[in-house]
Amino acid sequence: MSKRKTKYAIAAVAAAALTVSALDTRLTVRRYTLHSDRLSGMVRIALITDLHSCQYGQQQEKLCRALRDQAPDLVLLGGDIFDDHRPPQPVLDLLQCAAQYPCYYVTGNHEFWTGRVPEIKAYLAGMRIKVLAGDCVPVQVRGQTLNLCGVDDPSGGESAFCRQLEATQTGQEPDAYTILLAHRPERTGQYLTRHFDLILSGHTHGGQWRIPGLLNGFFAPNQGFLPAHAGGLYHCGDAALLVSRGLARESTL
Repeated sequence: MSKRKTKYAIAAVAAAALTVSALDTRLTVRRYTLHSDRLSGMVRIALITDLHSCQYGQQQEKLCRALRDQAPDLVLLGGDIFDDHRPPQPVLDLLQCAAQYPCYYVTGNHEFWTGRVPEIKAYLAGMRIKVLAGDCVPVQVRGQTLNLCGVDDPSGGESAFCRQLEATQTGQEPDAYTILLAHRPERTGQYLTRHFDLILSGHTHGGQWRIPGLLNGFFAPNQGFLPAHAGGLYHCGDAALLVSRGLARESTL
């Protein structure tokens, strides 16, 4: 009986620990390091996705502090920063600190669901945040050139998305390290037909539920159950795909 009780106790503690971990909504910063012969020095990039207008401290003080602590060369906003149901003030607070760095943005599906994408893009442009929508721009970082490309979310129209993805192939600096910022990782098959070294996405919310070390993601929008790209770093041939698990505290898809 004592052994059985011990087993039950261990199982109960494990279940409790798992529950506490699952309900932990504190801000988490994840760091990844990649190497490329196309880069002569370090480039620090902060990727922020899927905020969904959630708040991290008064006037986003926790999120802004975390951003400052990383001392990024570039800040990339990978879509669903705004939300179609929540007020925009938490986003505006984030943008105030993000705009202190070279900052670039692409839309997610929820920005299109607001019905206010032109207004959002105009506001960002007014803050000197570069909106990427089929663009590929040369960016100077620490004396080296990167190609930074981005596309609108397909919610803005499939044909427009395809045209923009194709347009990113023009105007690139030859032999420069090339990054694509695109909200949806389930389109990776399309991205890989182009010449990107690094693809940065979000959208999955980490697969909604995961068990670290056992299950990386249970379900992700547009990928279904046990998604191939729920969150983290993936190597796809010569390209790397990094999927942010996002900042939303809720399970909005």
